[in-house]
Amino acid sequence: MRQTSGVADERDGRAGVPRHPADTDDRQTDTVDHDTVDTAGEDDGETDAVVAEVGVGPWEGPWPDDPRYDPELLANGDRRNVVDRYRYWRVSAIVADLDTRRHDFHVAIENWRHDLNIGTVVRTANAFLAAAVHIVGRRRWNRRGAMVTDRYQHVRYHPDAAALAEWARSEDLVLIGVDNLPGAVPIETVQLPRRCVLLFGQEGPGLSESAREHASLVCSIAQYGSTRSINAGVASGIAMHTWIRQHAGPPPA
Repeated sequence: MRQTSGVADERDGRAGVPRHPADTDDRQTDTVDHDTVDTAGEDDGETDAVVAEVGVGPWEGPWPDDPRYDPELLANGDRRNVVDRYRYWRVSAIVADLDTRRHDFHVAIENWRHDLNIGTVVRTANAFLAAAVHIVGRRRWNRRGAMVTDRYQHVRYHPDAAALAEWARSEDLVLIGVDNLPGAVPIETVQLPRRCVLLFGQEGPGLSESAREHASLVCSIAQYGSTRSINAGVASGIAMHTWIRQHAGPPPA
C-alpha cells in the first residue's frame, strides 16, 4: 500500500546502522526465534523486559522411532517458535507436512529498494499457509521480520511484474493487485478467486505502473482514520485473511 516513509524506514537508512547478517546475501540464518515480553515492575512502576523461554526442553524417556524427529532437538530441547504438533521435528519434515495442505493463493511483493515489509509478508504468509511468496525485483531482502519463518515458506523470485504475470498465467492463477488506487474495487465487496496471486507494491509508491497493467483486478482496503495509507505488511495480512475467510476451513487442531 502506498505510504509516506515511516520512522523504521528512516532509521534503517541512516549511515552507520549495522545491518543484519541476512542482508548481505540470500542465505537463511540459523537464529532461533525467542519471544520477548514485558513484565510489570515493582510498586515504583518500572517495567523490565525479559526473554520468555518458549518451547520445550530435552525429550524425556525413550526417543521416538520416527524419522521426522531431529536427534539434536530431542537431546537439547526445541525452543523454536513452532506450534506444538511440530515440536522436535526436522525443518524438512515440517515443510513436507505443510506442503500437503497449503492453500491455493500466493502472495507477491515488489522489491525495488530493499523493502522492510517483506519479512512481515513472509511471516504472515506462513501463518495463513500461502502456497508461496513471490518477490518481484531485487532478490536481497531483510529477513529479520520473517522471524525464521522463511525456512518453512516457499519463496520464489521474479525479475519484474511482467515475469510474475507470465508465470501466474502458466499456473492458471489470477493476478490481483492490492492498493488504494483510483478505480480500485473495495476488497470488502470482492469474492476473491480461489486460485490467485495477491500482489503488493513497494512501500511508499505502492504498485508500480507495470504491476497495475498486468493485474487483472486491483482491490483497495477501507480506511477510516486520518492517515492516507497502511503499510504493505499490514495490508498483506488483511488481504490474506480475506481469502481465508472466503475459502479456508478451520485450522488444524
